[in-house]
Order: sequence, then C-alpha cells, then structure tokens
Amino acid sequence: MAITIDRNDTRLIDVPRGLTNVVVAETAIGDVRGEEGFFHYRGVSGVDLAAEARFEDAWRLIALGGLPRGDADSADFRARTAAARTIPGSLRGELAAIAASGLDPMAQLRTGLAVISAADGRGALYDETEAERINDAIRLAAVAPALIAMLHRLGEGQDPIEPDAALDPVTDYLRMLTGLAPDIRLAAALGTYLTAAIDHGFNASTFTARVIASTGADLASCVGGALGALAGPLHGGAPARTLDMLDEIGTPERADAWVRERVQSGGRIMGFGHAVYRTEDPRSRLLHGVAQQLRADGLASERVDLAVTVEQTVLRVLDELKPGRALRTNVELYAAVVMEACGIPRELFTPTFASARLIGWGAHACEQVQDGKILRPSSRYVGAP
Repeated sequence: MAITIDRNDTRLIDVPRGLTNVVVAETAIGDVRGEEGFFHYRGVSGVDLAAEARFEDAWRLIALGGLPRGDADSADFRARTAAARTIPGSLRGELAAIAASGLDPMAQLRTGLAVISAADGRGALYDETEAERINDAIRLAAVAPALIAMLHRLGEGQDPIEPDAALDPVTDYLRMLTGLAPDIRLAAALGTYLTAAIDHGFNASTFTARVIASTGADLASCVGGALGALAGPLHGGAPARTLDMLDEIGTPERADAWVRERVQSGGRIMGFGHAVYRTEDPRSRLLHGVAQQLRADGLASERVDLAVTVEQTVLRVLDELKPGRALRTNVELYAAVVMEACGIPRELFTPTFASARLIGWGAHACEQVQDGKILRPSSRYVGAP
C-alpha cells in the first residue's frame, strides 16, 4: 500500500536499512518479483527472452519500448547499434594512455566512456530531447564492448580490432576481444547471459544511475556512477571472486570440508544469496543449463562439474547447518563459468556484465530525468553535539 506524504511535513521517516522494500520511484522498464523467482523486461519474461530471443531484440525492447515487429525492425536496430560501435581514430592516443595507466578495467571503462562521450559532444540530459537521450543511451551501450576489447588489447601490447558491422554485437565482442571468429555456440551462450543481465530492478548500480540522472547530468556521468557501484565485490564484482573460490576448493572431493568450514566460521560464499530473491535465482537456473550444454559440447572444462558439485554441497550444508535460511544460488556462479568458457579473461568479467547492464542504466536514466524531481533523501545526525 502506498503512503501519502505531506510535502510540508518536515518530520523524518524511518525506513529499513538498505532501503529494503522502500519504493523510491515508478518505472515501466522492468521488475523483479523475489518471492516468485521471476523478473521481466517491460512485461516480457527475462528468462524467456534470454533463452529464445536475440540479444539485440531484447536491447530494442528496453531502449525503444518494444520488440521488433518483423525482420525489417530487427535489421534497422542492428544497423543502428552497429554504427554506434565505432570509436573515433582521433581518440587512439587518449585510449592508449588509459590502457597503460595501471587503472583496473572498470576504471578504464569509466574513463574511456567519459572521453568518448566528450568527443561526441553529448550534453546534459536536462537539455536534451527524448530522442537525443535515447541516442546517447544507444551510443554508450553500443560502444562499450568495443572499448573494453580495445583497452584490453592495448594493455596486452596487441593491436585493437575494429568492429564489424556485419556481425551481431555479441559475436563481434568476442571477435574484437580474442582476435578469433568465435564458435557460434559460445556466442549464443554469452548472448544468453548478457540478455539476462540487461536489467534487474532497482539494484545498487541502477539506483545510482537514476540518482545522478535526477540531477539532469549527462549520461556518461550517470553511467560512470553506476559503473563505480557495479565494481563492488558485493555487486557486479562477484563473478571473478566466484572463480577464485572454485580455484581454492580445487576438486569436488574438497567441496564438503571447504563449505563446512566457511559456513561455521561465518564467512561469505560467493555465488549464493540475493538481496531480493527468496528462492532460486532464475538466471542461475538458466545459466546452469547453458554451462552444462557447453560442457556436453566439449566447449567448457571440468570447471562446470566442479561448480555443480559446489552448488549441491553448499545447498546441502546450509540446509543442515542453517535450516530455514533463504540462501540459494545466484547468477554469479554459472555466469563466471560461462564467461570463462567463452575465453573472457577473469578481470573482464565485471566489465562484460557492465556492457549489458549499460542498456538498462541508459533506459533508467532517460526515464528518471523525465520525472523532474531530484532524488534527495535525508539523514539522521547521531554525531557529537
């Protein structure tokens, strides 16, 4: 039930820590229903889209408000996003300096997107039309994968690979990153993950993007703040740490002892638990199947088998030692396994996640700026008198 607030009432309102279950805005972009284990994009099941639709069709749904009505719509949107992938050659020096800066890949991505946005001459969302804002959102989401691949290759002393407009965005990302034409099954697996990662309610990074958008700032600033939030190990930084955990466990035989020690000591187990879901994360179930199919096709290593064993062990030990605790597998466990199978370096797991979530951030920023009200909560002072 919504609560009506008198704007002239200056009394503070206490809310749960972390703003849990506090509605701060309205959105038509998507929703997460944690008790059901369900999420959607504009009324269309996110799992169904990830399993059945092309990545760029889900992108169109979020960015433009609808799925393509036919092949012509699909082709037009693919051409629009392909044209937006291009990085101006005049920025090669600046981007090479960013790649050599020693910044971590997420910081490089934030800086690179700011440089590209400035070179494009993109202004504050407050001053733009709705069409210009949508163009900004498509541009940043389209160019991000090319930027990630370019910065990585420059950092490795390799020549960057230019985008190929004839390829779909997921296939082209893997090609620009690895220098090889990817197996279509790997591109499809990565596309499933990225589609499932486009949007997921008012998570920390999306809320950050909306807070910045409420000030009327430029989209690169909104995205930069969101990238900062996503970099945290409790948010988008988790998949790489999930592989670190699998490395530490090593073999299926060691899983039970490792998990028991971690649970009994109160340590965190990466890849489990979610702020909203009280049942299995539907994205985890989806990617579990994707990972096992890659294993069956000989495209993924025994890492998949280890991940399955660890998942089963964690759930069994938690049920034994922490009965009643709603802690189930989340998206990070199998996302890490799938990205590794696709040849994505571990340090690029979070930037790759971000390349999809940029689509959602852009849509949320455009939606928020239309509200016209700056997000400005209060605090209760508890320091020295």
